[in-house]
Amino acid sequence: MTDQISWCVELAVKPGCLDTFKELTAEMVASTRSESGVLSYQRFVTNDEKIVHAYERYANSDAALAHLQEFREKFSRRFSSMVDRMKFTVYGTPSAELKRVLDGFGAIYLGRFGDFGYWP
Repeated sequence: MTDQISWCVELAVKPGCLDTFKELTAEMVASTRSESGVLSYQRFVTNDEKIVHAYERYANSDAALAHLQEFREKFSRRFSSMVDRMKFTVYGTPSAELKRVLDGFGAIYLGRFGDFGYWP
C-alpha cells in the first residue's frame, strides 16, 4: 500500500485569460519545484486551449497539504480569476485533514481498485 496522493483537476480557461494563465502556470511550476514531496506536477491542454487538466502527485497527505497551503497563499486569488474548476478527482486515501481541505474544492475520491500489485 502506498501513501501517495494524486489528483486531476479539470479547469475551464476563462475567455481572454489563456496567456495570463500560462504566465501564472510558469510561476506555479517554478515555485512548486522547490517543495518537498511533490512527485509530479503537470498540465495538459485541449487542442482548442479551452480546457486544462492539472495532474499532481504527492508522496503523502502532508506533502499535498503543504502544497495547498503554498497555493492558497501565493496563487489562489489570481488562479480563480482565470479559470473555473469543473472537476476535482482525487486518487488514493487522503488523511482526514487533507480530505477536509479537498472537500472545499468539491473533490470526488477514488480508492484503489483491487490489490493487483500496482506500482507507483
